[in-house]
Amino acid sequence: MWKLEDLETKSILILGLGVEGLSTLKFLRELFPEKTLGIADVGPLELLDAEARRVIEASPRLEPHFGENYLGFLEPYDLIIKTPGISIVRHPEIQRALVADKLTSHTALFFANCPGTIIGVTGTKGKGTTSKLIHSMLKAGGLDAYLVGNIGNPPLPLLRQAGESSIFVFELSAQQLETLRQSPHIAVLLNIVPDHLDHFASFENYVQAKQNLARHQTERDYLVYNPAFPAPRRIADEARSELIPCAIEGPLARGCFVDERQVICRLRDAADSVALDEVSAVLPGSFNLYNVVPAVAVAKLVGLGNGQIIEGIRNFEPEEHRFERVGSFRGITFYNASIATVPEVTIEHLKSLGDDVQTMLLGGFDRGMAFGTLAERIVQSKVRTVILFPETGRRIWEAISAWAVGTSSELPQHFFIDGSAGAESAMREAVRLSYLHTGEGKICLHSPASPSFGVFKNYKERGQLFKRFVRELGE
Repeated sequence: MWKLEDLETKSILILGLGVEGLSTLKFLRELFPEKTLGIADVGPLELLDAEARRVIEASPRLEPHFGENYLGFLEPYDLIIKTPGISIVRHPEIQRALVADKLTSHTALFFANCPGTIIGVTGTKGKGTTSKLIHSMLKAGGLDAYLVGNIGNPPLPLLRQAGESSIFVFELSAQQLETLRQSPHIAVLLNIVPDHLDHFASFENYVQAKQNLARHQTERDYLVYNPAFPAPRRIADEARSELIPCAIEGPLARGCFVDERQVICRLRDAADSVALDEVSAVLPGSFNLYNVVPAVAVAKLVGLGNGQIIEGIRNFEPEEHRFERVGSFRGITFYNASIATVPEVTIEHLKSLGDDVQTMLLGGFDRGMAFGTLAERIVQSKVRTVILFPETGRRIWEAISAWAVGTSSELPQHFFIDGSAGAESAMREAVRLSYLHTGEGKICLHSPASPSFGVFKNYKERGQLFKRFVRELGE
């Protein structure tokens, strides 16, 4: 664990110049204005985005290492601050730095130097929504709360204003947890299913990274988790912290669970309940209870009252592209969930919308995930058309075909989208087909079950293009 005062005499390399890397560079430059800092990235300087070039050009005393051989410069440095996106298991140079105890991260530096309380939230999906919901409740309670981490807000700059009463709600990705040797005071562990296997090489490595959320907790800390999920249950079995189980179907002898549209909390001597009447307006879909119940548990652990919790729910602003109703056009209702990058989330979306879903947009970048369970759900549903993007579109269709043949079920019709003409052309054609093959009064669901990379830059571009063409073609 590196304290900031220990860094002054160390030679430091910032490895990777994404959002966290640039924030780290700016923070260290302000902290040590005369210190020479190393920076390294696989991309040549001229191909970095404008913001990255601006930050670099404004920072004197840099040792740049750019290009394909950027990992060949790690050895001379005392400390390497790695960006989350660079894999450890796939790069022997970084593995050697880890063994030599020279590897840290923006996240680890913040944990080691934070004077306040950290509430850490992780899981394959839902961690952003849960983090925002907890933060909204804490703000409604008048607490000095900050929302940081994978949600897009690197926290190191906030150390200047943080005090002992500050509370940081930290959305933590598996990549941020990977090298962490401290755990938050309150850890919220949502479900874990296969994802990011290109980064971690195996599901077990991915789970091990997630386990760092609770691995270093003590008996004075709390772990909020759902015992119905296998990976979180296994992690909880090995934790030393006080366990706070959560369930969307009760009852639990101790913990938080849903019963008749209210969350029942049995954390201490007496039971308490929070009405859920406000939830469906801001967080539609029963699957969102997997986010709401842990958030209520955290709010109760920090001492918030029911009124403050409900106000936090009312004030919550849903994130774009996370199961949003785009609107009804030509009698068809369109839903956008572009951030759905794993099959399990798409299954929950399909369950929530029920038999009115007639058309689905699926597919994207291939991370080696299995689509059998999703295929089974689609074959058993009323979905009659699937529109499939590369690369996983063909594998999804193969899984659907196999299930249909195995159960003598009727196959939905399918259309493969050609991504070679670019993102706009691909999405426009997908939405055009949706209008042609979705009946009045029915639903078209865009929940791809795959990452966006390849045809689209990211899930935001994918979702924005979907909504744009839904409106344009609907008119």
